Amino acid sequence: MFKTILLWVLAIFYAAAGYFHIVAPKGFLTITPDWVPFPEAVIFWTGIAEIAGAIGLVQPWSPQLRKAAGIGLALYALCVWPANINHFAMDMARADGGLGLSYHVPRMIAQPVLIWLALWVSGTTNWPFRPKV
Repeated sequence: MFKTILLWVLAIFYAAAGYFHIVAPKGFLTITPDWVPFPEAVIFWTGIAEIAGAIGLVQPWSPQLRKAAGIGLALYALCVWPANINHFAMDMARADGGLGLSYHVPRMIAQPVLIWLALWVSGTTNWPFRPKV
């Protein structure tokens, strides 16, 4: 039951994030590293990927599709980590300290948790839980 609740929470989180990537990309564009080519297109398509991943997690027909969605969202979270690091560095360099460490440190810690959570709720991994024998 707990795993199902977390699956839905993660799916809603990614669906909402995807929606905002598409309808309000400005905030995402400001934290995108300069080396990312075609940032507007990247932000748009990452929004589409988040929404597709969210749908894949909650669809009831195919465990294989759920696992693929979990792997895709885990890889997505890994790939956007540089934008989060860039945001951290840019924000902390501001004279006023930006959002501060109390915002950025939990966000940095949350990234590997999101990666693991996508894999766990999708059934791709059971780590660190062991099946009872």
